[in-house]
Amino acid sequence: MHEAAYAKINLALHVRRRRDDGYHELETVFAFVDQGDLLTASPSARDVLHVKGEFAAGLGNGDDNIVLQALAALGHVPGWSVSLDKRLPVAAGLGGGSADAGAIFRMVRRWGGLPDNWREIAARLGADVPACVDSVTCIGLGTGTELLPIANDLAGKPVLLVNPRIPLSTGPVFRGWSGIDQGPLPEGSAWEMALYGRNDLELSAMELVSEVADVLELLRASNAAVSRMSGSGATCFALYHDDEALAAAQAEIQRKRPDWWTMAGKLR
Repeated sequence: MHEAAYAKINLALHVRRRRDDGYHELETVFAFVDQGDLLTASPSARDVLHVKGEFAAGLGNGDDNIVLQALAALGHVPGWSVSLDKRLPVAAGLGGGSADAGAIFRMVRRWGGLPDNWREIAARLGADVPACVDSVTCIGLGTGTELLPIANDLAGKPVLLVNPRIPLSTGPVFRGWSGIDQGPLPEGSAWEMALYGRNDLELSAMELVSEVADVLELLRASNAAVSRMSGSGATCFALYHDDEALAAAQAEIQRKRPDWWTMAGKLR
């Protein structure tokens, strides 16, 4: 079986408060790009993972990889040999590992079905995993695991992802949050939330990786309809009204910063 692990972006990410359990209360809008990692699975005597691709060096093949954790948690039979083509940067705010796990859930669903408590299993693997299973635009509440449907008027919208090739761990970014509640998500469709929302972690991420500000500066100068950091960074995204505007923006950024990673696609 073959499955894409679609890149996750946060069209908006509002941090409302720090919780007593150490996590943060969030309001976010998940969206997914039609590009990402690629997984292939075939029957095997036991679960085994082979990682290749541009960003394979950032991952291991051992039991700490979320792909093997997802397989073990779902208790499927028989074993699977999984090849993971790692095309998304690691620790980049794109939910790469969560997207890989989500792809495993979809393959297990096709193979023989998911257990009734699959949402709980997904949440234990990571806060973004439940959203990544179906990889459709939705609202995430709590730590991001409580999902609500939303009117998706962004399907097919051209999107550009840009990362300065600097990993950025989630924990330090959240610890650097100001602690100031700047208000809830705006009401409306996905487009309205993207247009009028914000990412409350941008300033914290910029303090840790100043290049985030450089990425946003170039995206905001590129005739983008919306540009923002995704998740805890350091990847930023821009939405465009047409393919020509996206292509021109990507070409200009690649000319100015050939050392940065870019990926063009469309929202699902």
